[in-house]
Amino acid sequence: MEVRANGIDIHYTLTGEGPTIVFSHSLACNVGEWDEQVKDLSKRFRVVCVDTRGHGKTTAPAGDYTLDQLADDMKGLLDTINVKQPHFCGLSMGGMIGQVAALKYPGIFKTITLADTTSRYAPEAKPLWEGRVKTAREQGMGAIVQGTLERWLTESYRKANAARTEQIAGYIRSTPVAGYTGCIAAISKIDTTDRLKEIRAPALVLCGELDAGTPPAMSQAINKAMPGSTLVLIPNAAHLSNVDQPEAFTRALTTFIAKHS
Repeated sequence: MEVRANGIDIHYTLTGEGPTIVFSHSLACNVGEWDEQVKDLSKRFRVVCVDTRGHGKTTAPAGDYTLDQLADDMKGLLDTINVKQPHFCGLSMGGMIGQVAALKYPGIFKTITLADTTSRYAPEAKPLWEGRVKTAREQGMGAIVQGTLERWLTESYRKANAARTEQIAGYIRSTPVAGYTGCIAAISKIDTTDRLKEIRAPALVLCGELDAGTPPAMSQAINKAMPGSTLVLIPNAAHLSNVDQPEAFTRALTTFIAKHS
């Protein structure tokens, strides 16, 4: 399904009935990242998965994006489909969008789950982002697939789940370069740590113990900056902890939501 909001066409999926959970995916992915959660949670919840600006079937404008803009996209979608105070779960880039949306629009979420994400990058990360942008622009998205998969999923998962791994590789390849680089311009500048205490919604911080992209120390920093938040580290999971260990991820999420419903 698509809606027109904030000047672009935003694609989303809606499955199931019950309390609403909104999922926001990582960089270079799309709504398909949440397939395992949709299959399970749609039996008990109304599950909304959103393609971020420049990803999946959502419009990919040229130029740099900002996190404020991505938060406005989320707010525009929720307003247009008349979803009020959903539970929110965002992973990596999705978690950054969630932070900014919760700060910019207080009360937008009933609960907020921030998975495998960060609230601030060190200055040393800048060349890394610049390198990825250069590779994508000069060689195309195919050039970043292997390295991304190795960061995102444990070797044991990739070997045991070849079909799903290739599906995720397809998500990366099909991400428009404009969307990938536009979103890197946004997320590389995230700096919300000092304001996280302003978020009043109950918060869960999830992270794969083997996440090399946004290591557990980043989740621990978020947890420390959000008084009352809950931190859960997921064993044997890398950056896409919801794919690597879907049962553990979904169990932690639903336990948290049940506590605050």
